[in-house]
Amino acid sequence: MDKLIDLERYPLDRLDSADGETLVARCIADLEAKGMFTLEGFMRREIIDAILPELLDKIASESFTHAREHNIYFDDDIPDLPADHPALARVETVNHTLCGDQIAEPLRQIYLWPGLADFLARVMGKPALYPMADPLACANVMGYYEGEGLNWHFDRSEFTTTLLLQSPLQGGDFQYRHALRSAADPNYDGITRLLRGEDPEVETLKLGAGDLNVFKGIDTAHRVTPPIGDQARVITVFTYYETPGRMFSDEENLGFYGRTNG
Repeated sequence: MDKLIDLERYPLDRLDSADGETLVARCIADLEAKGMFTLEGFMRREIIDAILPELLDKIASESFTHAREHNIYFDDDIPDLPADHPALARVETVNHTLCGDQIAEPLRQIYLWPGLADFLARVMGKPALYPMADPLACANVMGYYEGEGLNWHFDRSEFTTTLLLQSPLQGGDFQYRHALRSAADPNYDGITRLLRGEDPEVETLKLGAGDLNVFKGIDTAHRVTPPIGDQARVITVFTYYETPGRMFSDEENLGFYGRTNG
């Protein structure tokens, strides 16, 4: 695994060592303070350079174009809100997705490596985490071309793990508003201010190729701004659950990927 990721800098294979415990503690502190942490240069650049040309070709020729209008919840039925409430304002998302059965082998190896799941479980305070059993949804590569982006939304999962493979020349920024809502406070007024561009607490995170980022997206609103120029933003999304064997429904796979496992 050391050929794929920088285990000297990030000792995921030695989590019970002093260096491993220090890394876990730092990531926990970042999560509490900012709702996320980043491991810069986690994946080795030479591996990214080796797999990126094929991935770009597949994105151009084989990917599923996910284009939809949605609100920040990805849900049109919010019982507390009337349909015309400004917190339900419609936005547009466009990206191009490769499924788990289309991505490069080194990415699959990293995703399935027990050391990464164990590290994430420790940082997130979980007894264990497991890769998805769904061959489509488990790990995805997403490409964003000029003018495309992932608009404001909350995630359905407690946290999201991403690995950036290529940043655009300009734009394609990850923007987020930490802890915009909570289980006790849906903060509809705050969401309205965010969607109107009136929230001064929105932050922008600049990521580089090889950076692993983990963030709590369920209460942190976030988006990816459109790239500018002819270099796409390319990112991998790894999905883990607290129970093994998780699958998407056929309806979910059709919506996200245009096909099912059948």
